[in-house]
Amino acid sequence: MMLWACAGVPLGAYNIASGFNIALLVQPQILTVLSLVTWAQCWYYGAGWSVSKCVFVTGGVGVVFGGLEVALVEGLKAGQRRNLEWPLICMGILSAVLLAAGVLRHYYDIYVHRTVRGISFIFVGIDAAGDVFSLVSLFFQPHLDILGMVIYASEFLLWCGVLACGGYFNLLPWMKRRNQEKRENGAGAGNSEVGNAVAIQEGTSHDVELERMDSASSRTVFRTPGSRIHVYRPDA
Repeated sequence: MMLWACAGVPLGAYNIASGFNIALLVQPQILTVLSLVTWAQCWYYGAGWSVSKCVFVTGGVGVVFGGLEVALVEGLKAGQRRNLEWPLICMGILSAVLLAAGVLRHYYDIYVHRTVRGISFIFVGIDAAGDVFSLVSLFFQPHLDILGMVIYASEFLLWCGVLACGGYFNLLPWMKRRNQEKRENGAGAGNSEVGNAVAIQEGTSHDVELERMDSASSRTVFRTPGSRIHVYRPDA
C-alpha cells in the first residue's frame, strides 16, 4: 500500500505538469489517499495501533506527500520553462516503477506459494479497468503522451498477469475438483440404481420360488390316499 501511496506523488506531479485532463489530475490524488487509508488499516488491525495513532501518522504522511507533490510540480514547470524535458521524463519513469513494484510483490507471493492469495480479484478487475479508462482518456489529449501510455499500460499488463495466475492456480484446480465431485456423485448414484435393480430382481426371484413351494405344498397336502391305491383285477 505504501508503494502505491508513494507512486501517487510523482504520478500526480507528472500528470499536472503534462497538462492532462481533470480525471487524470484527480486520479493520482485518490490513489494516494486510499492507499494511505488502507495502509493505516493494516497497522490498526495487524499491529494494534490505536485510532488516534493511525490518524496522526497517516495525516502526517499525507501532508508530507502533498507538500512534496507541490514542490515537484513547481520544479517540473520551472524546467519546462527552460525547455528541460528530462525532469518530467524521470518523474514519469519513477511513477511507473513504483506502480509496477506495488503489483510485482504479488508475483513474488504467487511464485512462493503457487497460488493467488491476499488480494481480491474484484479489486484487480476494477484497477485494471481504471488503467484502461486512463489509457482511453490519453487518446483525447491534444497530443498523445507516449510515456503516460507506458505508465498505465504497464500496470494494466501486470494486473492481467495476476488474473491469469489466478485462473491457472485457483480457478482450474477448483473446476477440476468440482468435476471430480460430480463424477463421484454420478458414479454413486449409478451404483445405487444397480443395487436397487439387483434387489428388485432378487426379490422377484424369491417371490417366484415361494410360489413354487406353495404350489408344491398344495399338491402334497391335497393328495388323497386313494390316489395311491392300486386296483387288482384277477385274470378271467
